[in-house]
Amino acid sequence: MIIYNVTLNIDKSVHKEWLEWIKEHIPQVLATGKFKEAKLTKVLVEDDESETYSVQYRAHSREALETYYAEHSEHLKQEGLKRFGDKVLSFRTELEVIDEYVIDYK
Repeated sequence: MIIYNVTLNIDKSVHKEWLEWIKEHIPQVLATGKFKEAKLTKVLVEDDESETYSVQYRAHSREALETYYAEHSEHLKQEGLKRFGDKVLSFRTELEVIDEYVIDYK
């Protein structure tokens, strides 16, 4: 299982607008059919000038992620760049799930 992780640092001057936008953007990424789910998380750091988030997309497969890069990634990235410019800084990483553990308290 591959997780495509996008970490974003958002200038507080556009934070509210960006948060509304990302909640519309994530479904667009999922609509490509290359991911089975996504999580939007806030990174808990104290910073007076910015907020940090992570969006984790769980890919169907390595091949699906590669197809996403080839067919969709650049267009979807450009939407955010056009709208927010240098007020949003981001970097992307790929994570491989080795094992998962769940506790069921029933």
